[in-house]
Amino acid sequence: MSEALHKLGLVPFFTRQLAGLENPDKCLGRVMSVQRSNITVACETGEKIATLSPLLRDAAAVDRPTVGDWVVLDESLSRIEQVLERKSLFRRVGAGSNVEVQPIAANIDTLFIVTSCNEEFKESRLERYLALCAEAGAMPVIVLTKADLTDNVDSYTQRARSVQAGVPVEAVNALDATTLDNIRAWIDTTTTVALVGSSGVGKSTLLNALAGSALVATGDIREQDKKGRHTTTHRELHILPSGGLLIDVPGMRELRVADIGESIGTVFEDIEALAKHCHFGDCSHETEPGCAVLQAIAEDRLDGRRLLNYQKLQRESAQATATLAEKRATGRKFAKIVKEVKFYKKKKGGR
Repeated sequence: MSEALHKLGLVPFFTRQLAGLENPDKCLGRVMSVQRSNITVACETGEKIATLSPLLRDAAAVDRPTVGDWVVLDESLSRIEQVLERKSLFRRVGAGSNVEVQPIAANIDTLFIVTSCNEEFKESRLERYLALCAEAGAMPVIVLTKADLTDNVDSYTQRARSVQAGVPVEAVNALDATTLDNIRAWIDTTTTVALVGSSGVGKSTLLNALAGSALVATGDIREQDKKGRHTTTHRELHILPSGGLLIDVPGMRELRVADIGESIGTVFEDIEALAKHCHFGDCSHETEPGCAVLQAIAEDRLDGRRLLNYQKLQRESAQATATLAEKRATGRKFAKIVKEVKFYKKKKGGR
């Protein structure tokens, strides 16, 4: 393995997939950024701008290369022929009327879920990110920024720890390097970390602080509503001088979920543990008698907000999953019709 590929995070999980490939180092690369039709791939010999093979162009969005992917290029290093199997994938359902699953970042080891110690902080948003992180197969770390701007850091820390048991919480002031030591401890020489969170929470500032230089532009939040302005306009993978890699993800106004039923249970283990003691096995935790979950809320052992968000994520996931399944079924039916029409035309032309 070349030193250049090692710095890009190449580990045995990916090299094992290259068995039988001649000179794998020469044609292997990692996707550093995707901007519309321009895909930047870092290879042993430097960065290249690559296009997609016809097969990948026609593939579903989730199967096309995204930031963090390891890919195999053609001999000219200008076309991506194959995307290697991913060990993790952070994804979401498209915004608005788009129900297609969109890949956000691939092959991440740790997800820094970044939020601010101000009005931007929302437990429900953290729970949504944590459910998507569990589905992606990455290690979550909640990062509280702007710790220097509040006198209640401990309060924000306690609230962050309440959303999922055992998830590490780190409070930082990105402008003070001495507060970043705990964050750096999560980044090894081959570790890939993705920074996710709302606009204006300080992701780009944190990235620059960890890199020791201004890799990306930063901006301020609006004082009237504490909402941020978009400074990161696209996802990009950065190599840290001290080793390790960081992906800065733009703030997403919509973070829709699909097919994350099991992951929801990971985040809301307390609710699912209580549900086992409900009188009815199919209890919806709304009005049923003998509901252990509602009893826990009445006795202040469970936050009612938490139950509402649990139910909201379940409904959203089920609805989006059903829509995706219906779309796939329609697509298969259409493909079958096209195949039958082509067969008929071929048969008719052969007469």
